[in-house]
Amino acid sequence: MSDQPHPTPTARLPTSFLGYLKSTGPGLVVVLTWLGAGDIVDMGVAGGNYGYALMWVLVLAVVMRFLFVSLIAKYQLCNPRGEGVLDGLARLHPGYAPLLFVAAIVMGHVYGSYMTVGVGEACRNVTGRGEVWMWAILWNGLALVLVTRPQYQVIETLFKIFLAVLSVSLLGTALWVGPDPAAILQGFYRLEMPEQAGRFDPLLVGTAMLGAIGGSLMNFVYPYFLDAKGWRGPKFRRLQMYDFLLAVSVMIVLNLAIWTLGAKLLWPDHSIEKMDDLPRLLSEVLGQSGRWLFYIGIFSAIYTSLIGHAIGLGMMGSHAWLRLRASEEQTFTAADYRAHPWYRVIAIFCLISPLVWTLPGMPDFVTLTLVANGGQIILLPILAAGLWRITASSQLIGSKYQNRWWENLVMAAWLVLSVIVAGKAIQAIWNVL
Repeated sequence: MSDQPHPTPTARLPTSFLGYLKSTGPGLVVVLTWLGAGDIVDMGVAGGNYGYALMWVLVLAVVMRFLFVSLIAKYQLCNPRGEGVLDGLARLHPGYAPLLFVAAIVMGHVYGSYMTVGVGEACRNVTGRGEVWMWAILWNGLALVLVTRPQYQVIETLFKIFLAVLSVSLLGTALWVGPDPAAILQGFYRLEMPEQAGRFDPLLVGTAMLGAIGGSLMNFVYPYFLDAKGWRGPKFRRLQMYDFLLAVSVMIVLNLAIWTLGAKLLWPDHSIEKMDDLPRLLSEVLGQSGRWLFYIGIFSAIYTSLIGHAIGLGMMGSHAWLRLRASEEQTFTAADYRAHPWYRVIAIFCLISPLVWTLPGMPDFVTLTLVANGGQIILLPILAAGLWRITASSQLIGSKYQNRWWENLVMAAWLVLSVIVAGKAIQAIWNVL
């Protein structure tokens, strides 16, 4: 632990375009942490059940996430004390630390439930062998090795390999079936909520998309990957912006690929109710090789998300515990979070406890994903209000980096929207349950 502002950076700023490109990494790691079961199900269901009618929700969700996470990163890098975002929130109210500690544990189980089921179902469906719980135990066990000995550079390299696989799989199959640019463009600007088609209400699908992409709790793990990379202090702000812009661009392209597959293969005659619906129809159009190719992408997206959630929530939980126990002026680094016993406890809990959802009779993968991603929005107003306050205060972030008028206007609009969407999410989940 350190009592000095801005712990010493362990990375160097690049001096060329190629250097900037090689330096990117934290954004891709966090985007692949986000881009998991939620995106696959939400984009697939939205496209398969409603065509391109809900495309405007994707635009709204991406804008929300970009602005929100940019402010998170700004506080992390630019506040004068060199403290983390969680530390800043705790300065506002001491209740933020215990809230995020409990949230890391509870949401670790919730997120892990559908990811664990998704990994198991993907392997069972594509091989036709074994049971969901058998495959889940295998892959979650391998993930344990990575998260209990987290070396950031190893994780970043592994995620970049998975990104290459994802790109070939999802983009390849989407281009294979053929996108409809005109319909995609129309879906961007026609603000409509269609009549229910299939098993899932469009309200639930829309709020789940906002949860999966606009996000809430998992937006706050980005600073931990920035710190693990060695990016500390205001001089890394520009590099961070390029890093995140590239990562969000990747996220948009992959989400559009999944949406295109759903809209092209399912809508308007079919709908998604279980994981194999889309790959099965894909095999009818592209053959068995197309089904295999898509399942490789499903597995890659879910597995990187499973690993990233365990690492990110483990660091968040241990950070929250350290903040509860330390003096107000102490600052911490990613090394402190990973070395603390609570990191290991929470990371292991994120991978072991969700195995219960793979037992026979439990809810299916699609239902778990939609409900969990819709439910996480409930935290969004509390976190959005806190982030707005710490980034708008000259005392907390400094007068040089405090929000400009338009950033405050955006955050005010976003806070109102988050309250409305959280209420809709509660309503939609209540209707499902």
